[in-house]
Amino acid sequence: MKRFVTALFSHETNTFSPILTPLSAFGLYTGGNGPVSGDAAMAAYRGTKSPVAAYIDLAEKVGAELNFAIAAQAVPSGLVEDTVLELVASEICNAVEAGCDGLFLDLHGGMVTKGYDDPEGELLRRIRAVAPDLPIAVAFDFHTNMSQATAENATVITGYRTYPHIDTYETGERAGLTLLRVLEGEVDPVILWHSLPLLTHLNCQTPSRQPMKDIMDKAIDAEAEGRVLNASVLGGWPLADIPNVGVHGVVVADRSQTDEAQELLMDLMAMTWERRDDFFFAVEPVKDSILRAKAMTDGPIVLADHGDVAGSGGSTDVHVVLEEVIRQGLDNVCAGPFWDPDTVNQMAAAGDGAEVTVSLGGLTDFPAIGLEGQPLELTGHVRRITEGKFIVSGPKNTGAEVNLGRTAVLDTGQVEIVVCSLRHEPYDLGVFTHAGIDPASKRYILIKSRQHFRAGFGPILKDVVMISGPGICTSDYAQFPWKNVRRPVYPFDANTDPGLNR
Repeated sequence: MKRFVTALFSHETNTFSPILTPLSAFGLYTGGNGPVSGDAAMAAYRGTKSPVAAYIDLAEKVGAELNFAIAAQAVPSGLVEDTVLELVASEICNAVEAGCDGLFLDLHGGMVTKGYDDPEGELLRRIRAVAPDLPIAVAFDFHTNMSQATAENATVITGYRTYPHIDTYETGERAGLTLLRVLEGEVDPVILWHSLPLLTHLNCQTPSRQPMKDIMDKAIDAEAEGRVLNASVLGGWPLADIPNVGVHGVVVADRSQTDEAQELLMDLMAMTWERRDDFFFAVEPVKDSILRAKAMTDGPIVLADHGDVAGSGGSTDVHVVLEEVIRQGLDNVCAGPFWDPDTVNQMAAAGDGAEVTVSLGGLTDFPAIGLEGQPLELTGHVRRITEGKFIVSGPKNTGAEVNLGRTAVLDTGQVEIVVCSLRHEPYDLGVFTHAGIDPASKRYILIKSRQHFRAGFGPILKDVVMISGPGICTSDYAQFPWKNVRRPVYPFDANTDPGLNR
């Protein structure tokens, strides 16, 4: 019987965010309070739409013994404590040293710790130090910042092809199936990769639309036709002030396919570079965006505040957009979830149905961009108190349990506001329905998200207004104090060399 090891290590680090990320934060979808392993990890992820769930299924299909070394996943935020990497690396290396035939990793690729710009690459270096010849498959997030260390120390690499990320299971399956072929001696893989010095806007990356669509389609076709084993284009994670930030292409090919794979890789990167100016989002004043929304008649209309997104490291307590919605008189609105544990406790103490006046949000200052927290005073009625837990039914992270912490609804008469104790991006209708709100019946749905909301809310929405609210996830990159990004880099430097002729 073959013996496999699997592990999940995932965090998207906004290096400008002041919200530091301790070990205790790495319990997302597993009940909180840090990482889990073994049976607890297996129970949390089996049957979910995740890469590691695909690994579980593949191991069972081939009759292999599977050791789930560790599951460590956290909501995006600021720099990760180095102790997290030390623990995860130790647990994985110990499991590998105990003996295994293959390692199946579910990594994000956008993590930064206090001491490491490239923790995923460092993790792979440490694994290679104890197992130089071990076949290693890695499934990465679309927002990976790929490094040389990663490319050199993995055997197989695949990346998500969607944003919102709804092909996570399939990405793990692609990586896992290729590694099984390696283990059977059917293929001898090589990894080719290239990194473009290009800071794209997250609003313009999604592979379902141009300018990325044709590029991703070309990669998908090459893999489907068997011209290479795996082909991925990674949009990169631009809110990280590190040297290897950018757009990345990675192709896994049998050694006999190397020349064709290299040609494909350069074609993908050349297409991306030619369209570099199309990857930038035009920022519009908040009041103008809300005014446009006010003129729309057919709802539900999603008002997507993408400057303060939990899924990009935001605090979700910046309420400039909500204030403008109220000021301009938009009605029949549901909004949230907004992070403010103290306000939740105040509403819970008052009780369901009570009238309360609260100072909502404004808990966080953002020194990196000179933004100070400003609470918003609101009066309304408490409509519901919940434990904030629900099972995702939409296509992103299907089957996972989301935990918003203790949650309450404030009804101002104009807006029903979901206030939570734990930050989480609203990519599933459950953020509202679990609290007794039907978003499909609303004219406006105000959420803090940039793309992931399209997964769960897509079937009900009639239109979308992207709103450039203030926050640490702003699309105005000029606000950030860049220090470590490689230079030259586009669009900051017009003379940037994409390295395509090397």
